Amino acid sequence: MKRLPILMTALITLSLSACGSKEEGGNNSAAPTTRLAVVAPPAGKKWTDVVSETADHGFVMGNPDAPIKVIEFGSFTCSHCRDFSTDSAAERNAMVETGKLSFEYRTFLRDPLDVTAALVARCSGPEPFFPLAEQVFANQNDMITKMQAGGDAAMAAASAKPMNERFFAIAQLAGLIDFGKQRGISEEKAKQCLTNTKTVDALVEQVKTDTAKYNIQGTPTLVMNGTVVENAATWDVMRAKLKEAGL
Repeated sequence: MKRLPILMTALITLSLSACGSKEEGGNNSAAPTTRLAVVAPPAGKKWTDVVSETADHGFVMGNPDAPIKVIEFGSFTCSHCRDFSTDSAAERNAMVETGKLSFEYRTFLRDPLDVTAALVARCSGPEPFFPLAEQVFANQNDMITKMQAGGDAAMAAASAKPMNERFFAIAQLAGLIDFGKQRGISEEKAKQCLTNTKTVDALVEQVKTDTAKYNIQGTPTLVMNGTVVENAATWDVMRAKLKEAGL
């Protein structure tokens, strides 16, 4: 796959990974191992209802003691991540509901629109994060189209604003303020989220840390029980890896 050029912004002073990887695909025909036991959720809940923010600024759902722990490093402006989200959501949730799998999503920032979308996705907190993230991915083409329609001058003007105004301005250009309103995020609440520079700084630092730790070169990157799953940029491959692990 052709890799995208590395992007640099005034905000993020690190090299940003491409969307996708030259090593996509792989063998998904491995025979499954012995199945792990199902674990009952807390009374009155499903495991997909158990969601919390992690110390690493991601969101995790599922049994905290699940024997299989997966982290996805994804970008809201990456088409491969959008496809992974679309293809995986239903089956991933079904796997989480068995109590055998916990699933964490960590935002991997590639450009200013990525930062903006990430701030909107996390604006309502842990419980609605995963459904909202899926809707951000489904809205990807629309927000990019709106940004392009605004023109380079409008994007340059928004990007030149002070940090505490920049992402609200970009969100307006991309239609993400209205997107949030349609999902219960008022303009005032969205503005609070989009002007929180402490959150931006924390996410940027986490990208640096995770890039160094896992040698992330493309998105999505999947980590299972602490180890990067090679060639797993598509759900077909990742599903097979999870089944092989006992799901």
